[in-house]
Amino acid sequence: MSVKYEYRWHLRKVMADRGLYATTDLRPLLAQRGFWLSQSQVYRLVAERPVRLNLRLLMALLDILGCTMADLIEPIPASGDRAAATAASRFAPPRPKRANVLPD
Repeated sequence: MSVKYEYRWHLRKVMADRGLYATTDLRPLLAQRGFWLSQSQVYRLVAERPVRLNLRLLMALLDILGCTMADLIEPIPASGDRAAATAASRFAPPRPKRANVLPD
């Protein structure tokens, strides 16, 4: 059985939190750091969830946005995958135990 890992990509949200609302705002900032991406590549990076991502590009995004990897990438359990659900639960805050109310 292979474990499938899923994640949510929050680049658009983090950009908006930093006042960058258009993909055209990100392109010159990436170019300053040596990443000459086309406008369509930058759009796909922002609008879609990347399957593969160069770690140097990820580091440049973290530098540009002043955020951490946890801000950009949120691990989530794969549907029907217990191992992935367990792995993702390590990143979630603990849930309180349900109270047992006893009659007087």
